[in-house]
Amino acid sequence: MPREQGRKVVASNRRARHDYTIEDTIEAGLVLTGTEVKSLRQGRASLIDGYAYIDGGEAYLDAVHIPEYNQGTWTNHPPRRTRKLLLHKQQILKLGSRVKEGGYTLVPLSLYFNDGKAKVELALAKGKREYDKRHALRERQDRREAERAMSSRRHLGE
Repeated sequence: MPREQGRKVVASNRRARHDYTIEDTIEAGLVLTGTEVKSLRQGRASLIDGYAYIDGGEAYLDAVHIPEYNQGTWTNHPPRRTRKLLLHKQQILKLGSRVKEGGYTLVPLSLYFNDGKAKVELALAKGKREYDKRHALRERQDRREAERAMSSRRHLGE
């Protein structure tokens, strides 16, 4: 039985939702060393600039920064090493075909512990253009203003 229950988020990539259109998400396990797990349990990681790729029928996570463990010795890990992802063969084939199709990339959205096991949420995403980003931002602002107007109207009517 695991020591921890539920989901504890260590790091999330909020910028990815702004820069990419998310098509599909998938949960993957990570192959980590002991000091990486200890560093993650302290809540230290950064998904900025991180990406995943498929090579030789296996999936890898690259450029994700997990800082060295404070109490680690010479056994400490390099902070930005390539880490293997644990996925089923069918999932790897499906993701690989979509990425090769063109225009898609694999982006990590969040890094978390699920029942004591380190997991990463990957997104199959397509890059947004600058005008798409502005359009999404404007829609979000308009929605907020409409909600404010409706809530102030409700308070006046009471």
